[in-house]
Amino acid sequence: MGIDPNLSNPALLAVGATLLACVLATIGVHSYTSGRAQRAALENRLALTTGHDTGRRRNFRGLDRRLRRTALGKRLQHRLAATGLDVTPGEFFVYVLGGVVALWLIASSVLAPFFGPIAGLVAIWAASTFLNWQRQKRIEAFINQLPDLSRILANATAAGLALRTALSMAAEELEAPAGEELATVANQLSVGRSIDDALGELAERLPSRELVVLVTTLVLSNRAGGTVVGSLRNLTETLEERKETRREVRTMLSEVNATAYTVPLLGLGAMIMLNTMTPGSMAKMTGSPVGQIVVAVAVGLYALGFIAMRRLGKIDV
Repeated sequence: MGIDPNLSNPALLAVGATLLACVLATIGVHSYTSGRAQRAALENRLALTTGHDTGRRRNFRGLDRRLRRTALGKRLQHRLAATGLDVTPGEFFVYVLGGVVALWLIASSVLAPFFGPIAGLVAIWAASTFLNWQRQKRIEAFINQLPDLSRILANATAAGLALRTALSMAAEELEAPAGEELATVANQLSVGRSIDDALGELAERLPSRELVVLVTTLVLSNRAGGTVVGSLRNLTETLEERKETRREVRTMLSEVNATAYTVPLLGLGAMIMLNTMTPGSMAKMTGSPVGQIVVAVAVGLYALGFIAMRRLGKIDV
């Protein structure tokens, strides 16, 4: 049996191989683009479920993906979700790292190299404090909206609407942060999560006694199948009273909280003034082990005083 001379032609073999490579390349490009589109759609859906806006172009995407796989990244993502900030864990990590390096260099050049690590630790503490402050600020704003939320839910259930529909209606009518958080709950319900899980996750993101009471009332009523109109209207009056009480307590404790931040700043100002009046004095002071121990003890006492005053100015109502 003879061999077809056409098959032994190198030119035809090259053309066939080229066409096959083009077909495979086309299939690969199509698979790649469709995969990217599916991934983008999935990320948008997950973002809607978690309440984050993906309209802004994100920075440091590679670092963010790797960081989210670690325990630190997951914990940071959870804390950022509770603050409502439009920042990814990767972006926040880079910003904090830049702040640590900047404060380290500034403290080393202005005061002494001994204060560089201390300034770096202060930068990390300041970043954690900023997240806690943003979270508490969002919780306070949400608590102030709870009477309106309870009133809307009571009116909606009195009109015969289901609890899921009432939550979606409240998400549309209320402003941020209550509107954003309820929109997250509504999106979670739309993808099949139960009311108990969605409201329980809301209470974990924004922990407060008022929200726990509201969530417990809604969950128990949903399980028992009873009416929640009377309970929600009574809860609305109670939340209004607690709102005024919290405002009065916060006003009375504002002076204590201001003092807690003023005292450490006075100590820092004294060191800068001393080093300005006598250049190199802080470097000489921290140049010996005794001086380093004295400065470390002084910084520790300032930190202890700050913590003590913050504890005195923190009263849960």
